[in-house]
Amino acid sequence: MNTESHSQLAAFIWSVADLLRGDFKQSQYGRIILPFTLLRRLECVLEPTKGDVLSAAREHQVKPDAVREKLLLRAAEQPFFNASPLTLGSLSETQTGDDLMSYVQSFSQDAREIFEHFEFEGFVQQLAGSNLLYQVVQRFAAIDMSPQRLSNYGMGLVFEELIRKFAESSNETAGEHFTPRDIVHLTTSLVLTGQDDKLRPHGIVTVYDPTAGTGGFLSESDEYIQEVSQGVTVSLHGQELNPESYAICKADMLIKGQAVEQIKLGNTLSDDQLPGEHFDFMLSNPPFGVEWKKVQKAITDEHKQRGYEGRFGPGLPRVSDGSLLFLMHLVSKMRSRQEGGSRIGIILNGSPLFTGGAGSGESEIRRYLLQHDLVEAIVGLPTDLFYNTGIATYVWVLSNHKPAERRGKVQLINATGRASKMRKSLGSKRQFITDRDIEEIVRLYGACQEGEESKLFPVEAFGYRRITVERPLRLNFQASPERLEKLDDEKPLQKLAEGEREAIKAACATLDPAHRFTNRDAFTKAMKAALKAAGLKVGAPGQKAILNALSVRDPEADICLDKQGSPEPDSGLRDNENVPLDESVFDYFEREVKPHVPDAWIDEEKRDPLDGRIGIVGFEIPFNRHFYQFTPPRPLEEIDADLKACTDRIKRMIEELSA
Repeated sequence: MNTESHSQLAAFIWSVADLLRGDFKQSQYGRIILPFTLLRRLECVLEPTKGDVLSAAREHQVKPDAVREKLLLRAAEQPFFNASPLTLGSLSETQTGDDLMSYVQSFSQDAREIFEHFEFEGFVQQLAGSNLLYQVVQRFAAIDMSPQRLSNYGMGLVFEELIRKFAESSNETAGEHFTPRDIVHLTTSLVLTGQDDKLRPHGIVTVYDPTAGTGGFLSESDEYIQEVSQGVTVSLHGQELNPESYAICKADMLIKGQAVEQIKLGNTLSDDQLPGEHFDFMLSNPPFGVEWKKVQKAITDEHKQRGYEGRFGPGLPRVSDGSLLFLMHLVSKMRSRQEGGSRIGIILNGSPLFTGGAGSGESEIRRYLLQHDLVEAIVGLPTDLFYNTGIATYVWVLSNHKPAERRGKVQLINATGRASKMRKSLGSKRQFITDRDIEEIVRLYGACQEGEESKLFPVEAFGYRRITVERPLRLNFQASPERLEKLDDEKPLQKLAEGEREAIKAACATLDPAHRFTNRDAFTKAMKAALKAAGLKVGAPGQKAILNALSVRDPEADICLDKQGSPEPDSGLRDNENVPLDESVFDYFEREVKPHVPDAWIDEEKRDPLDGRIGIVGFEIPFNRHFYQFTPPRPLEEIDADLKACTDRIKRMIEELSA
């Protein structure tokens, strides 16, 4: 069958939706059509050996389940079997529901589990309640999906088309589990292009997706590898949180004759079900901006207890966005360079590029990735590409085995202008990337050269040191009535008895209210003398509270000194400067800061915990800044002419109305 025939068959299968209309929501069509398609395909594949399986089932019925299953799999000559004498075509009109579920329960475990996660029995009951079950069963029983007519590859195309239709019909939630095919194709091409060494004939490569969804990345990578290389065995691995998406993924793989044992169900971040495994290629589209509060304890414990031996050694991002956790999870699955290394393609929103200042979890993760030279390229994509969001997105390509010309560098590719409008929007998806544009983006990546859409930067270009710039505290002091009122707001004085507090206030009032002290030591001496004269003994916290209440900042006052005689910093004037990583902080300070604030100094106590040098190291990737093109405003004369034309037009309209 050619591609057009596959599309026609998929459209014919999807036409079952005509029967469902009115009794089911549009978003439920796929939940019925997909498992029935799988059921019919499995039935057709098993038909040649069905008699052998039934004979084996009778012969081995008393043996333990595990032994019996292996014997029946051998009889079926497939990675699945069905031990029921029933078929879709033989189901009776009166007992359809019971017979159908009995038939499904007779599948081997992997196949049976898929139907359970589809919640197939519930939909069967709904179909029966609507008097539609027998009609749907008969419709599918009449479709020829035998391997003689439809190869595994062809069946895969049909099933993927059905998955796409399901995604489109339920686009309000599709973005959580379905990655549009154009994005899948682009990301897969970026990761797998130029990998001839790994894709040698008769070799074995492993592909992994920790957010497998319906298996789009796994299917696309397998197809890509089979197209560019002969006889390569592709071992697919994945994990998915959503049971229905997990079922679709396993069904898609089972239909294509692929092993499904390495597709797992569960939360990848808190329950990695492929621990210790490493892979050649990894692809992922984790959920954008989704918080990880539900699994916070497990992740925080791993970070603290295992450090760099675990997955999250460099740091943890803020709990509101777990994207970078998935990226670090993938990095932990990389093969060593000695084993050929690994390549990663992951789709992220803009936040992981720049969120979090120096020393934050996000910055430390970027620091780890960049300083270990793992980031190969970042591709900025057009907006409005996904079903449930129109935000800006980026494809990160990572490798721990970069070719010589890429070492120590990061390539940024601006593909934001390579979008084509869709004839009909699907949720938030209003644009797509054509095959021609995908080829051009991959070409730009492969060329690894400077251009209008491609920039190359050394890793250090994204790093900086955040230094703390201090300025001296300057205060004046005055026992004016307005300032004396502020004594009541000081917590250390509020804890005193009312009489004692009033006595302190009265003692301070004996100071000349018109005299303004510009030296803290001089005022402190006068204050202590006034308190002593009143017979009051006030501790250090109380004295500090008095100084705080009776002072205001004054740039003309003397500098306040600490006990060592050094200038005391003013926290209100404290500032931070980001110094490029390849520049001396002192040279930068003398050039950029000192001319503007001559009394400033660098707080040399604040040092980076990793390298011990002054300033906290931070990393960010200001993608848009590097591709920003200034557009000068129009000349004032042109704007004035437009305004005059507009006002003249309004004036004429008013005159016509009043005429």
